[in-house]
Amino acid sequence: MSIERKQLADHYGRVATDLRVSVTDRCNLRCTYCMPEQGLDWLAKDSILTDEEIVRLIAIGVRDLGVTDVRFTGGEPLIRPSIVKLVEQVAQLPQAPRVAMTTNGIGLELVAPSLAEAGLNRINVSLDTLRADRFSALTKRDRLADVLAGLEAAKQAGLNPVKINSVLMRGINEDEAPDLLRFAIANDYQLRFIEQMPLDPMHQWSRENMVPADEILDSLRQHFALTPADDERGAAPAELWNVDGSNHSVGVIASVTQPFCGACDRTRITADGMVRNCLFARREGDLKTLMRAGATDDQIAEAWLNEMSAKAPSHGIDQPNFLQPQRPMSAIGG
Repeated sequence: MSIERKQLADHYGRVATDLRVSVTDRCNLRCTYCMPEQGLDWLAKDSILTDEEIVRLIAIGVRDLGVTDVRFTGGEPLIRPSIVKLVEQVAQLPQAPRVAMTTNGIGLELVAPSLAEAGLNRINVSLDTLRADRFSALTKRDRLADVLAGLEAAKQAGLNPVKINSVLMRGINEDEAPDLLRFAIANDYQLRFIEQMPLDPMHQWSRENMVPADEILDSLRQHFALTPADDERGAAPAELWNVDGSNHSVGVIASVTQPFCGACDRTRITADGMVRNCLFARREGDLKTLMRAGATDDQIAEAWLNEMSAKAPSHGIDQPNFLQPQRPMSAIGG
């Protein structure tokens, strides 16, 4: 019998209801702010959670711990051959959560209809540039056309609103903010700009190279009239702005310059079964070993609760003693 339903609460009054699940640490792009061109030392196959283990952990989160939203991430989640089946199994859970995915869009054109049929509710596609030459330079792959086709396929499959995540970098693509917004409006996508965060494995992130939220908005205001959206932001990471003259909005996620840690509602499970209470945490809780040692659902839930209760008040990027997490973003999951 399951333990009484509890909340993934910490000592600061925050409750996690949004679960990010990484299904692989591998990726078929080599975005310069995420990993080196030669790739990384990938997790061993037997250390990766099986489909059954992923579904079990999500079921515990939903049934016992108040999880209402599940987002599949990576690495690149579409690399996992069973991703459609995973979406279907989670969408069919009792008290089924809302199911979303963040992807780079490679291969999405082929699977978007299947994902929608399986029960995927929402999708975010990473797209930092509309220029083929810049895309190749940024990702080390000539795949821009595939990403654009994936976006269109997601829209046609009914995964609306399709969202685009864009990271701007100084001297690389910071001039493209207006073009990206024009593209999103013309194609009925929702655009979200994200400040570049210190999560690269090379530890080369610098505040000077990051394009901050205020600068992004200034760039957009040279071409668009923006007014603050009336919607209550709540735990949503993006501050939304209505684009006057259209029925569209644009969001800016200022994770570095305007952190929203006080409203965070996220909990994360890595591809190798570690629970993380913060994207920038330097500690993890090992749920995989518990599972493989025969732990009950109640024991796993208690371990998960204990890890979340230890969440720090903020990510601490602005603190003088800040240290990047040992794992890069591709290994943590977005």
